[in-house]
Amino acid sequence: MNIVICAYIFVIGLIVGSFLNVCIYRIPRGESIAYPPSHCTVCGSRIKYYDLIPIVSWIALRGKCRNCGERISIKYPLIELSTGLLFALAYIEYGLTIYSLKYIVLISYLIVIGIIDYNTTDVYSVTTWSGIILGVVFIIINYFMGLPIKTYIYGGLLSGGIIAVIILLTNGMGWGDAEICLLSGLFLGLANSIVMLLLSFIIGGIVGVMLIVTKRKTKKDYIPFGPSISVAAIIVIFMGDKIIDLYMKILLP
Repeated sequence: MNIVICAYIFVIGLIVGSFLNVCIYRIPRGESIAYPPSHCTVCGSRIKYYDLIPIVSWIALRGKCRNCGERISIKYPLIELSTGLLFALAYIEYGLTIYSLKYIVLISYLIVIGIIDYNTTDVYSVTTWSGIILGVVFIIINYFMGLPIKTYIYGGLLSGGIIAVIILLTNGMGWGDAEICLLSGLFLGLANSIVMLLLSFIIGGIVGVMLIVTKRKTKKDYIPFGPSISVAAIIVIFMGDKIIDLYMKILLP
């Protein structure tokens, strides 16, 4: 691992995280992610370039708009920091390879999709299907590089297909969840997709029980599953092989 390269990738992650914040805010509102330029959501004033430095600007402004003084949620720098750290971890784990690039792209999609679903209980096709297309592009790249492709095709079809069957049988989930799983499976491959599905159900179950116990939700309330899938997929990116190895050691001691 090269520390300088890792630092560069971390900074790139911070910048991308700032863009992801724009996507998370604007996509549910049907707004363009490119225009108008970044502005205060309360007073509408355009944010100057020196107030757009990830994390640093939020700290310098003490979490307030320079123009109107409206508080800026801490979630913005947290998303920037999380993206930077995850990008750096992808480099540490996979080096400068097609895999690190692929997982950096997947992480970006999962952050946007998961947080939007958490905030709105909706999954937007513009996020899932653009990611699915990129997943297919990476499979094509694998083909020309002589790398495996079938595992990624099967991963997408299996994970998306399982959720689709659950939807058809129970109507207890949304088609957006199937799209997230299809997207993730195309990037993760077959074995890791299975781990992702299992983890997502475990995480979703734990979160659901906690929300009901703390009375933030009732048994009749809809609890978005997208965030659980996103968290599970990110865990699998970094620990999928380790989880599989541990399972095999337990199963075949």
